[in-house]
Order: sequence, then structure tokens, then C-alpha cells
Amino acid sequence: ELVRQGEALKRTEQMVDKMEQDLKTSQKHINSIKSVWGGLVNYFKAKPPESKPEQNGTPEYYANSRLKDAMMSSKEQESKYQESHPNLRKLDNSGFDFSKVDLVSSVQRDSYPKNQHLRAYHQKIDNNLDEMSSGLSRLKNLALGLQTEIDEQDDMLDQLTRKVETLDINIKSTDKKVRQL
Repeated sequence: ELVRQGEALKRTEQMVDKMEQDLKTSQKHINSIKSVWGGLVNYFKAKPPESKPEQNGTPEYYANSRLKDAMMSSKEQESKYQESHPNLRKLDNSGFDFSKVDLVSSVQRDSYPKNQHLRAYHQKIDNNLDEMSSGLSRLKNLALGLQTEIDEQDDMLDQLTRKVETLDINIKSTDKKVRQL
């Protein structure tokens, strides 16, 4: 949603830039209508090169890399989690194979108690804590990416506000000149 909003802000800024160019053209036409001298000045004045608003220092909008990286890693972690979670994955075999638990626990026999039931319980707790840690890490990265994107869009809003205020003043001035004609 933030990326979509950023794109909308960028398009709005481009439209404001286009309006500003159109207002300058209107100002030249008003000067031509207002007096012969203004028409002569406009005639001999070098025409500014026609450029698209995108080329006036407002490149295409891209979300910040921190947010993109966080979103990609989050999707990867989520898919890995769904593959490994017993309630979220599709089971190929209907039975539970206890030999796999023994293989995993045999690698870490020294770190768990000797009692087999306690060992399995501790391992289950450790696995759950690892999943929680992974999820919290994912949330932290997403939050940091969102914060960076929000800060960038806040700066864009400030810049857009200044442009719109300047454009509003110029439009009022031009409107006043047209009414005087």
C-alpha cells in the first residue's frame, strides 16, 4: 500500500510540474494579449525546450531498497514457515515418522537432558522459540522498511506541498491578470 501511495505521490508531483509549465505558457500568452511590446518580447525570447515533467528532476518512483528487501525476505520466510508448519503444509504421508525426530535429537543429544521425553520437549520448545525469533526478525525488518518509506514519502509530501502552494499563488496572480484584460 505504501508503494502504491508513493507512486501516486510521484504522479501527482509530475502533474503539478506539468501545470506549472502550462501556467508559464499561459503567462506568455497573457503578455502577448496585454500589449504589443509583450508580444514582441515573447516572439524574440528563446523558447524553452519542451521537456516532459519526468525529466525535470523527478525520476520514476521506486520504493526504497530497505522496504523491498524486507518484503522479499518476509515472503521467503513466510513460504518456508508454511512449508514446515504441520497445520499449513500438505502432508504427503499420513503417518508420523518418529525416526526423524530421533535423528535430529541425536545430533544435539549433549545439549538436552538424558530423559527422552524431556529431550523431545526441550527440542520442541527450542524449535518454537526459533520460529518466534524468525517471525520477530521479519516483523522488525518490515517495520524498519516501512519507517524508511514513510520518512521518504513525508519528504515528498513536504516538497509537493511547497510546489502546490507556489502554483496556487501563481494561478491566482494569472487569474487576476486575465480578469483585468
